Parts: sequence; C-alpha cells; structure tokens
Amino acid sequence: MTRTDMPASFDERAMLTTFLDYARATVHAKCEGLSDEDAGKAPLPGSPLMTISGVVSHLHWVEYSWMQVMFLGEEDHGPWTEEDPDREMRIGPDIPLAQLLADYEAQCDRYRKLVASLDLGTPAKRKVRSGKEVELRWIIMHLIEETARHNGHIDILREMADGVTGD
Repeated sequence: MTRTDMPASFDERAMLTTFLDYARATVHAKCEGLSDEDAGKAPLPGSPLMTISGVVSHLHWVEYSWMQVMFLGEEDHGPWTEEDPDREMRIGPDIPLAQLLADYEAQCDRYRKLVASLDLGTPAKRKVRSGKEVELRWIIMHLIEETARHNGHIDILREMADGVTGD
C-alpha cells in the first residue's frame, strides 16, 4: 500500500480518496513492528478501552457502519450491542494485530472499489441521527476525519507502548 497525501489530480474525487487512503495507510504505518502485547495495552487510567488494537478494530467497524449500514442500507451486524455499545473497542485486544490490520485493509479495498463505481453525490440509504440525508462525499469526508483523529490516538499510544514515534 502506497502512503501518499498527494493526489494524482486535484479533482474532488481524487483528493477525497487520496486523503482517506493516506489516513488508512497511516494506521498501518503507526502499527508496523508493534507486538500484540503492546497493541493491547491500555495505559490511560481514565480510558480503559483505549488500546491500539481497540482503535484499529473501531476504525474497521466505523467504516463498516458508514458504508454497509448507513450508505448501502444493509442490516447492522456490527459487534456492538445496546448493553455494550463500545464492544468493537473491547474485543480488539483479543484479536492479533496482524489480523485486525489485514481485515481492515481487505474491507478498505472493497470500499475503494465501491466508491470508484459511484457518483460522489449518491445519497445514503439511511439518514443520520439528526434526520438529515447525507451523500457519499460526506461519508468519505467523515471517514477522513474519524481516521485522522484516531491516528493521533494511535500515535500517542504507540509512543507510550514502546517509545516509537514518527509520522
């Protein structure tokens, strides 16, 4: 996977998809060489679910939720429940980091192909909580924001786990 934030062209689609892929690739870059043990550490006393594995699992399921459930209108088969709405974070440390990353990348590849086949103005099948309708372009922008924000969390957790820093 190539990690670049420079699109091949400067049209809206190229910029949106390039920045989303850059943020996705950054997840992988920040996890490179990390042990499963370190990926499962929760070093913040006030945030026991904040582990690198939990964040990677969360990112996988966030994309699933936005693309499969909200955009395509499919039934929600995510790991969360009403009793445990953050379960995707909780189960992350129980799954090897390499598997989490491979599953995330395979899913991202499916969504890349889906996005490439559709107009950015295609409306989502479901409305957001506020009742507003959103388009594919909004979902992509939201995923950029979500992934970039969580890359910051992974960056801090990685430094706390083994001292590794980087972009």
